[in-house]
Amino acid sequence: MPDSLHCRIVEIADLPLYDPDLDNDPRPEPWVRFRREIAEADGVLFVTPEYNRSIPGALKNAIDVGSRPYGKSVFSKKPAAIVTASPGSLGGFGCNHHLRQCCVFLDMPTMQQPEAYLSNISDEKFGRDGAILDESLAKLLGKLGQAYAGWVDLITAGRAGLA
Repeated sequence: MPDSLHCRIVEIADLPLYDPDLDNDPRPEPWVRFRREIAEADGVLFVTPEYNRSIPGALKNAIDVGSRPYGKSVFSKKPAAIVTASPGSLGGFGCNHHLRQCCVFLDMPTMQQPEAYLSNISDEKFGRDGAILDESLAKLLGKLGQAYAGWVDLITAGRAGLA
């Protein structure tokens, strides 16, 4: 990733299932933390596996937690990019496009190119520490990181110009 792009993993595993009855205070602490972390970010880079040609349930829950109640979404206007992965040959194509549909509703300007469908994901492509071992994968993700840094700059500069 370029030096100008500072990435942080926002944890979603501890989020209770979204329930509109919990939208009023006091909200579950993990919801409050998640919403704060997304609100503080300049953009959102979604990196996710594909499950059954769609997004994982935990990610859908995180989207629901961050986008509700209506009119109070922490995702709105955040520049987004999407990386999907699958052990199959399609690289998470179905998941990628379902997530893009979500981003349209969430009002997240989503980077269109380069697309990142990581196919045939296996232990040979990553070390136990998460390091990328596959040179072509490293190049693709480096290119995506450069493009996303530019995308975030473009969208945030455009927002500042409208203020």
